[in-house]
Amino acid sequence: MGKPTGFLEFTRELPEKRKKEERVKDYNEIEKTFSTELAEKQAARCMNCGVPFCHNGCPLGNIIPEFNDAVYAQDWALAYEILASTNNFPEFTGRICPAPCESSCVLGINKPPVTIEAIERYIIETAFEKGYVQPNLPKFRTGKKVAVIGSGPAGLAAAAQLNKAGHLVTVFERADAVGGLLRYGIPDFKLDKKVIDRRVEVMEAEGITFKTNANVGVNVRTKALLEEFDAVVLSGGSTVARDLPIPGRNLKGIYPAMEFLSQQNKRVANRPVTVDHRGVNYENGELLATGKNVIVIGGGDTGSDCVGTSNRHGANSVTQIELMPMPPKERAESTPWPHWPMMLRTSTSHEEGCNRHWAIQTKEFVGDENGNLKAIKLVDLEWKVENGRSIFVEVAGSEREIPCELALLAMGFLHPQQEGMLNELGVEYDERGNVKAQNYQTNNAKVFAAGDMRRGQSLVVWAISEGREAARAVDEYLMGHSELEAKAVSMLNAQKFDFA
Repeated sequence: MGKPTGFLEFTRELPEKRKKEERVKDYNEIEKTFSTELAEKQAARCMNCGVPFCHNGCPLGNIIPEFNDAVYAQDWALAYEILASTNNFPEFTGRICPAPCESSCVLGINKPPVTIEAIERYIIETAFEKGYVQPNLPKFRTGKKVAVIGSGPAGLAAAAQLNKAGHLVTVFERADAVGGLLRYGIPDFKLDKKVIDRRVEVMEAEGITFKTNANVGVNVRTKALLEEFDAVVLSGGSTVARDLPIPGRNLKGIYPAMEFLSQQNKRVANRPVTVDHRGVNYENGELLATGKNVIVIGGGDTGSDCVGTSNRHGANSVTQIELMPMPPKERAESTPWPHWPMMLRTSTSHEEGCNRHWAIQTKEFVGDENGNLKAIKLVDLEWKVENGRSIFVEVAGSEREIPCELALLAMGFLHPQQEGMLNELGVEYDERGNVKAQNYQTNNAKVFAAGDMRRGQSLVVWAISEGREAARAVDEYLMGHSELEAKAVSMLNAQKFDFA
């Protein structure tokens, strides 16, 4: 423990953000990396708890008190070694993770929690700057070949771990660049795509092969993969978006949020806006919010990203609506520490300008004589509990129309695309339509599944965890045993390092 009184001496501080007036004019990252002085102070707030609940809060089981101690001691190499032992991509989680570990921080019981996410980012950026991040080639090759389908966080983590075990790994990505959701779902103002490219270069130097524009089941034969590879990992994500089949849905001006977001990421990358993140042609042409009244339907992170992108397009107005009631501003009694709290969250996109409304239902899309969207009909809802279940009723007399020329559907995803590759593989599905897998293995013994494709729509940090665990299951299948790390347990992992 670097400074026993640190949590008493220092208050919680967050990384500096670029000014709103400046950042809405470009797509550069909003948040900056901690300075060394600030990182040390924030790391000093960690109490080195007897039972560090942050380990449980983190899906990766990151060894948080130990890397905080190393940061405070200015031992950057050790901090990186500890962090990298459980997290393949701290540069991603240090930018776009909602930090469930912080919600479980013991200090957070009665004080603001440790800024774990920002410290992670500081550690990995320092590691790249000082040259600690180097290609780590396996000491031997097993001769086994593994195909990873999808290059999002789950696929990248699985590929990294399988390569570490000595297998020959090929990653197939149907888009024109590696990254999956990271590349074409997360806006550049939250995650600069150079961060992905930097990591992919390291992985390629370690011996991993990436094939883009490789749509398995379309221009890559599914059967050929089963014949050529000893195992296949499915990590294509949850890509079938939830729709809103109400009157007027066929009007021009109503689009899935991910189509809107992926187009903008392509513009920033100077890539042709011709096909989407699935390798499918954009049937609706280029989508821009410029000069329009935009309504984002859905109150989650994807909706927030649509808000920030619309602000940068120069929308006339941006409104975000949500079916559920407004969350409390403080942690709800139903989600006490150390659980992930139900509470109101305001993103950097909301700070830039957005009208937010809760407990609203969309009744109808209203069009003009040319078939273009011109307004949305809404109604307020009253939520109540009956027989232990939350239900809603419409508020009489609250129905109204508000102007809207662009509606973005950000209501989440149902399950992975089943037609094509998945059906050709003959994998079974669970009750939600996700790939059914026991210990990551499907009903086809040589086919495994990880990430959103297996567990449903979730967090990037969960996807990385899924990829790591799936890789271990594949390694055991191929070799009869595995020396890859299982999910970290604090006391067991602490024994790997000399903290004296």
